[in-house]
Amino acid sequence: MQQGMLTPQEQRGKQIYVRGTSASGQAILAYLGEESLEVDGSVMACANCHGLDGQGKPEGGVTPSNITWEALTKPYGVTHPNGRKHSAYTERALELALTRGLDPDGNKLLNVMPRYQMSRADTADLIAYLKRLGTDRDPGITENSIKIGTVVPTKGALADMGQAVKAVISAYFDELNSQGGIYHRRLELKVAETGETPASTRANVERLLQDEQVFALTGAITAGADQELFTLAAEHAVPLVGPLTLYPSPGAPLNRQVFYLLSGLDGQARVLVNFAAQKSPANKTGVAVVYPATESARSVADAIKDQYRKDGWGAPETYEYAPADYDAAAIARKLSQTGRAAIFFLGSGAEALALLREAEKLHWSPEVYLPGAITGQEILTAPVSFDHKIFLSFPTSPAAQTQQGLKDFRALAEKHQLPAHHLAAQLSAYAAAQVLVEGLKRGGRDLSREKLIAALEGLYEFESGVTPALTYNPNRRIGALGAYIVSLDLNKKQFVPVSGWLDVN
Repeated sequence: MQQGMLTPQEQRGKQIYVRGTSASGQAILAYLGEESLEVDGSVMACANCHGLDGQGKPEGGVTPSNITWEALTKPYGVTHPNGRKHSAYTERALELALTRGLDPDGNKLLNVMPRYQMSRADTADLIAYLKRLGTDRDPGITENSIKIGTVVPTKGALADMGQAVKAVISAYFDELNSQGGIYHRRLELKVAETGETPASTRANVERLLQDEQVFALTGAITAGADQELFTLAAEHAVPLVGPLTLYPSPGAPLNRQVFYLLSGLDGQARVLVNFAAQKSPANKTGVAVVYPATESARSVADAIKDQYRKDGWGAPETYEYAPADYDAAAIARKLSQTGRAAIFFLGSGAEALALLREAEKLHWSPEVYLPGAITGQEILTAPVSFDHKIFLSFPTSPAAQTQQGLKDFRALAEKHQLPAHHLAAQLSAYAAAQVLVEGLKRGGRDLSREKLIAALEGLYEFESGVTPALTYNPNRRIGALGAYIVSLDLNKKQFVPVSGWLDVN
């Protein structure tokens, strides 16, 4: 075990101490006062009163005890301000304090100290962490530096994008370091390569966390290994800020470590549903969702169906196809025969274009709704019969960019000779680095991962200058939860904005 790293048991104990929840999923309950008022353990987490360092946070005239292991186990015992005295704590005595509210000499603790009900295993985990409390230091941070990691492909079709993302994060950190860093700490960028499989990507990143001891991750290209890396961040309690992904996982149970910048395909699809409902309310019973038989596409299709339900519409018809056996002509015939007036299509841009061409042959031109992130420029060659009838969602837009934001990015790009390609990915990585740095600054000189997470949860309408404003809170992990809608002018072969920013809700 390298210095600074917690054992698995200590990590579980830290979760109980900081959040009042068990990694096992078992309930932790707290009982308050003489009446034994029962509340969930998450409401009365130890850190709420004793602080992340265990030193105690005076509040409301009450000064919670110093519960670092050194203080608890003083050989000559402890005398409290109210005159109560007791001998040194042992593991058993601490268990009784937690569960029965008694000190080592059998004296009652103050009523403001809850008594907890938890499993013996959770109690053992918590005590194991309390032994590290006060000396626990997160990896990757020294008096002079903070190690930050990222994950990029170096081979294959995404290699150029990976190098562009790495270049912009490195340039942003270099610029920051030239100005004194953050509280006189330099940011050091450490890089892991994506692998050929999700498992190998996870292994590479896990190696980075262990060998380089990085404090946090930012701007990681997680495509293809999203769930593996999001799970890894949770397991190692390492903050992951602004991963570049189409498939964020912000739902229950909340992964506290991961902060996404923009809506994924499911959020964008929900915005499309809301837009379609307002634009063409008469179409609400004539809608079909067409999607490939993949897990990711099914999840987006489920989001569309759920949003229809929330909007009070009837369930749309769904048509699933095998990507290897895609038959655009057969799908077009089937849909046209049912008289569908609107189609949500979740396949590739090439597949969408093939369907529209087959639909034109049948003299059928419904409204078509597409997530822009998976639809290429080829859609601009769609039949003219679909002019202004194709609508795409995008999680960001030039309309979200400020003059100052673009000026700052261009100055950075020129000074550090950033690549001219993959601009969208560069802007996302640039925004992710800004969010991370803002969190590091707000976390203060006495920085920890928990303080970084708390700082990020306090960001409200943070302006990166190159994305929509970003807001997080303890229950929200997507900064800009919505999308823009554009239509297509097929005569001029160009995108036409048809909405401003539309929130998912």
